[in-house]
Amino acid sequence: MRTETLPVESEFFAPRAAIDDLLCTFLTERAQSAAVPGQSALVLLLRDFIEGGKRVRPLLCVAGWRAAGGDGDPAQAVRLAASIELAHACALVHDDIMDAADSRRGRPSVHRILADRHPLPEMAERFGTSGAILVGDLALVWSDELLHTTRMPDAHRVAVLRVVDLARAELIAGQHLDLLTTGDLDVSLETALTVVRYKTAKYTIERPLQVGAALAGADPRLMDACSAYGVPLGEAFQLRDDVLGVFGDPDHMGKSHLDDLREGKCTSLIVRALRDATPAQAERLRAVIGDPQLGEPEAAEVRDILTCTGARAAVERMIEERFEQALYALDTAPFTHAAVGTLKTVAEAAVHRTA
Repeated sequence: MRTETLPVESEFFAPRAAIDDLLCTFLTERAQSAAVPGQSALVLLLRDFIEGGKRVRPLLCVAGWRAAGGDGDPAQAVRLAASIELAHACALVHDDIMDAADSRRGRPSVHRILADRHPLPEMAERFGTSGAILVGDLALVWSDELLHTTRMPDAHRVAVLRVVDLARAELIAGQHLDLLTTGDLDVSLETALTVVRYKTAKYTIERPLQVGAALAGADPRLMDACSAYGVPLGEAFQLRDDVLGVFGDPDHMGKSHLDDLREGKCTSLIVRALRDATPAQAERLRAVIGDPQLGEPEAAEVRDILTCTGARAAVERMIEERFEQALYALDTAPFTHAAVGTLKTVAEAAVHRTA
């Protein structure tokens, strides 16, 4: 998971300030009212961590509410959107622990910040990991508080909670499959795409849209339209992330482009390269991918092989195919006219971004 970049000039970002203000106020109040020694510092760390996000998922929640006919004061949609951002913060903090990532959004990850603060070197790593788990847990608890205090009709609440539960369960399943396949360079393309679908596509695009739509009382046809648009766009989004994870500029990404290769992530890009590589190329890929000491010279070799085998071009075609599927879904979706225009802009930005 990386920091997403979408065009700030889009009306998609109109609720951004309201979401930011709610999150800042909410967490500041929790820090000020903390009764247990040391808790305030954890809350402020969470608040600082959240400040760096681009709010893609919460903004899609508000877009889903608009798409389903939500109008007037968006306060409850904003509250629900803020709940999604806190749950996402939990996922990111825990994801960095699982990936042993030292940075997030161009800054040290939460477990690294906490480890660096500990005065005893022999205890620092364990303290950092344990503390970061608690920060993520706090974010999830307060995500639920915002969720359950969002005002909505009871029938809408049932639908909202069902989608939220699905989103969380799917993300965990996708993360687990990602763990199972990391380091295994013999996974199938189907398995790699299953990781993409459950770890990112549903969680990033489809479910946030559906949460907002459910708040507005969307019928099954509109919820299905969210899926028809969200799943292919979410897959394209993650496939673009996979490409940028190897070929992107780390200064723009806020994260090293060596991380995925060092971890041995068998993305669709790697699967396609291994399928079409010469024996010598395949042997070299297997030798360096997953090596925690992999450096820039080895990464350059990998990039060259990914290009020469046609793997990068093949994944670019996969991205464009899914992008076109998402746009086609919008042409027939029962969304408001304004929402269709916004979601087309979102699709373009998500797929053709450079960071």
